[in-house]
Amino acid sequence: MQGKYLTILFIVISFVFTSCGKKHVPQQTATVAATANKPVVKKKINVPIFKVIAVNDKAAKRNIDGRLYYDLEGRRYWKNYNDGKYYLFNKSMYTDPAFKPH
Repeated sequence: MQGKYLTILFIVISFVFTSCGKKHVPQQTATVAATANKPVVKKKINVPIFKVIAVNDKAAKRNIDGRLYYDLEGRRYWKNYNDGKYYLFNKSMYTDPAFKPH
């Protein structure tokens, strides 16, 4: 009698282990797969690049040589000491005396 229950228990346990071990993933057809996996297109926001900005000197940082600069959205603006505004960096600022502190 007890052997009969052990045999039934063994069959049930073996059935559970074998049925849980089978992982079947049905293949998708080409039309279903193409419609389900469309790439997401992100819209790029156009941010205007200003050539001249006005910044409080307390918010600006000081360079090693004493010139003031301000970073805005990955661009560096240097202070023009003649008019007090900050201009987008270009190579002519190295030789221009207006961008050197007095």
